[in-house]
Amino acid sequence: MKSVTLSLLQSAANAFDFGGPVLCDAHHYGEGHINDTFVVWREDHSKRFILQRINTDTFTNPVGLMENVCSVTRHLRAKILAEGGDPARETLNVIPTLSGSTCYLDADGGAWRAYDFVEDTICLQQVGSETDFRTVAETLGKFQNQLEDYPASTLHETIARFHDTPNRYANFEKALAADALGRAKNITSEIEFIHAMEQDCHVLLDQLAAGEIPLRVTHNDTKINNVLIDAATGKGICVIDLDTVMPGLSAYDFGDSIRTGANDCAEDEPDQRKVHFDLHLYEVFAKGYLSTAGASMSMAEKKSLAWGARLMTLECGIRFLTDYLEGDHYFHIARPDHNLDRARTQFTLIIFCAQHPVSDTNMGLDQMRRIRVSFQFFAQGCHVNSQGSNVIFLRTAPYFLREGGMRQHFAHIMRQHTQQLVLDGGQMQFILAQPDAACREVDFQRTIDKNRTIYAVRSQQIQ
Repeated sequence: MKSVTLSLLQSAANAFDFGGPVLCDAHHYGEGHINDTFVVWREDHSKRFILQRINTDTFTNPVGLMENVCSVTRHLRAKILAEGGDPARETLNVIPTLSGSTCYLDADGGAWRAYDFVEDTICLQQVGSETDFRTVAETLGKFQNQLEDYPASTLHETIARFHDTPNRYANFEKALAADALGRAKNITSEIEFIHAMEQDCHVLLDQLAAGEIPLRVTHNDTKINNVLIDAATGKGICVIDLDTVMPGLSAYDFGDSIRTGANDCAEDEPDQRKVHFDLHLYEVFAKGYLSTAGASMSMAEKKSLAWGARLMTLECGIRFLTDYLEGDHYFHIARPDHNLDRARTQFTLIIFCAQHPVSDTNMGLDQMRRIRVSFQFFAQGCHVNSQGSNVIFLRTAPYFLREGGMRQHFAHIMRQHTQQLVLDGGQMQFILAQPDAACREVDFQRTIDKNRTIYAVRSQQIQ
């Protein structure tokens, strides 16, 4: 799409019913990366609005998209009024064009839409506290609950097969087979990791097909910055960025929030030793989400949420690695191997999500707190011996460490510290290259003789 000039912006603004002439500023507003977002004011500065050009490369049916937005917000407005709320602040309000349409198509094919600006709100870009995350969770849960009776199948699919994880896996396989830039040879561990996860990709859609969990209206992009917080009360009041509102699973929205919020690292962190999945924040979010959405959910659907945390993270990692193989044409990159770093961060988070309480849907949230295994602790423990010593994972280690793809990804994390990797059935052995004498106490049992250290991972009770 062509760049937005002030004259193009003013021409688009003139198409909408803002209640009078408006002043435009061609500087982009907010942190969004998909659409072009601007603020326009009435000439007397009595009111401001959001004016957006929809990215039609991503959203190829902007009219259908706006039909979704208008019908969903109309439903929300009725629910908010029935609950005694303020629909002017608690949902998006679409400004029609002068001809009564929901969007304006310019001479270059650009699609524009406008909203009332929701004043006196804060848009968080990262989790600053447990309270923030709980607030976001409660707001997203309320959003789902208010749309519980909306007929999801009537909505347009604004991005085809957006959270179809098996299809994302198939696209990865196509990119791998083509290997357009010859990059596959550099990512053998990541490839094996994804291959080991293939069956997991089908879990949620299989549950949907079996009638175990319902199709719902879902947001599908539940980052923390898509919830507006009231500046005075600190309460979440409005869910924004409704472009991907379409049929989906509650596990999608829950999982994407966990992926982006329950960790203390950047999405593109190049040093995997700094990547952590915060089980406590997971619990904070889950309790907040279920406090507002749980009443309309069956036990099976509640249990599926943990799978959402794992699969939304896996799906995102697959997408990053697919883009890396295809030449980085979808996600913007700022450095070589940027998408590879992003993928590796997602895969490291999956290791934590793959613990028994997350991957076993028979386990409840309270049991999530029972097991915590840290790669960083393992790396530190590996360096306790002299050069040439070996480290072995026993067959008795938890299954998620013995499973092939996990071991391969672990090998990637440890590669800079090893000169050789030996895989033997359920065992994994590292021949250390540059041990570090410094070692903090870690939650491992270890038996040391002249040449070898053996680690058996213990479960750790989180207080």
